[in-house]
Amino acid sequence: MSKYIECGRMAARACVFACALAIAVQPALAEEQHQHHDHSGPNARPDDHAPIGVMGEHLHGAGEWMVSYRYMKMHMDGNRDGKKGESRGDVHDDFMVAPDEMDMEMHMLGFMYAPRDFLTFMVMVPFVKKSMDHTTRMDAEFTTKSTGLGDISATALIKLWRNDDHNVHLNAGLSVPTGSISERDETPMSMGANVVIPYPMQIGSGTLDLLPGITYNGERDDISWGAQARGTIRLGKNKHDYRMGNNYLLTGWGAYQVLDWMSAGLRMQYNQWFNYKSKDERITGDMIIVPTADPDRRAGKRLELGPSVNLIALNGPLAGVRVGVEALFPLVRDLDGPQLETDWTLIAGLQYAF
Repeated sequence: MSKYIECGRMAARACVFACALAIAVQPALAEEQHQHHDHSGPNARPDDHAPIGVMGEHLHGAGEWMVSYRYMKMHMDGNRDGKKGESRGDVHDDFMVAPDEMDMEMHMLGFMYAPRDFLTFMVMVPFVKKSMDHTTRMDAEFTTKSTGLGDISATALIKLWRNDDHNVHLNAGLSVPTGSISERDETPMSMGANVVIPYPMQIGSGTLDLLPGITYNGERDDISWGAQARGTIRLGKNKHDYRMGNNYLLTGWGAYQVLDWMSAGLRMQYNQWFNYKSKDERITGDMIIVPTADPDRRAGKRLELGPSVNLIALNGPLAGVRVGVEALFPLVRDLDGPQLETDWTLIAGLQYAF
């Protein structure tokens, strides 16, 4: 119980710090001329928002709301150890079961509200669906699946600095462990029983997680650009006595306004994540028969690049509705494996500010 109390204290301190920073910067920002973008009116630009896969990258004007929906699908096929691909036979040399493919789908609802020009609140609610195909040494094939509500996050976006062409804001968020870490399914080794399935098939982290970050946006004429650094910092261990590794992400993008209602962009993203601390005895046990059950084979790095398109309706009954589509493809994958490697990610979404 004490470790959860300590997690709560750390989370409270983080929230107090974010609020204090917001109060500190308010006077300076209040003196600035009111120059935020019109996200929904006739002067809105399609590239006022970053590619749809970037979250918390823009602020709103006082009193403005935004609702959003995103769909993301990630496909993983084949294993990798370091930068080298591993065949199914290579995996079977050390493990009784090899993961072959995995699909992860996520539906995410987003809500943003700005009580002041310098402060926007954001809440993200994900629903996750996962499926992983496996093959045993005896060539038996089976699939495990999991579905459910993911970890809900709440973030304060606090403007730090702006002028006519440039904006910088702080991302101060907290992820709440609403996602399951007890997902079960049947496997050939479970003799018909539903057993707790390995770490990648779980829906949530089981811990309170800090979500710090900083975002920069710029634009001039028909060109816009931006960069964002974000982290996921795990606070303590979850109820099954393990902690997922921290995760750090750095991304940058550029876009060109092709038409008043359409922009095309390109984004590069670097993501690094770390091994788990301790283990879930229900998953790992005394013998590891599949690499996905090893908490010391969860770390990795990935560099991705991909195109994006943003569309916005400027008038008519759909005025203010934005549509974004983005795809990311790996350039470099370096995994603490054998571990399934990501082949592509697709993100599409709708946004409406009012």
